Amino acid sequence: MKRVVATGTFDIIHPGHIKFLEEAKKLGDELIVIVAREKNVKHKPKPVIPEEQRRKVVEAIKFVDKAILGDKEDIFKPIMELKPDIIVLGYDQHFSEEWLREELKKRGLNCEVVRIKVKEECELCSSHKIIERIVERYGVK
Repeated sequence: MKRVVATGTFDIIHPGHIKFLEEAKKLGDELIVIVAREKNVKHKPKPVIPEEQRRKVVEAIKFVDKAILGDKEDIFKPIMELKPDIIVLGYDQHFSEEWLREELKKRGLNCEVVRIKVKEECELCSSHKIIERIVERYGVK
């Protein structure tokens, strides 16, 4: 059985997330998603949606076999436990594929790293754009 792991914040679920997870699932038999802990999100604004709620929503997506929260201290701990065959990155995820391969190698993990290049094109295919639209329409009160 080929295990695929995807990671992300998954703040406000949109068609881009669905496309990413659908493409990830095509690479193996089992798709496990690691949902980022709020404290570990440093490359963009903190999520609006609480982490357990984000995890539940991701797990409800039909392509996802299981969703777990990441570790608060070591982002590689769940990877060490899951021992995936493949780790997928989204087209716009901030991780460098080479950096990730090196970090996995240091930990004795031999995972394939695949960047999903398929992108869903839609007006609101980003959590940031959705938030901007809400602020534009309803203002900040």
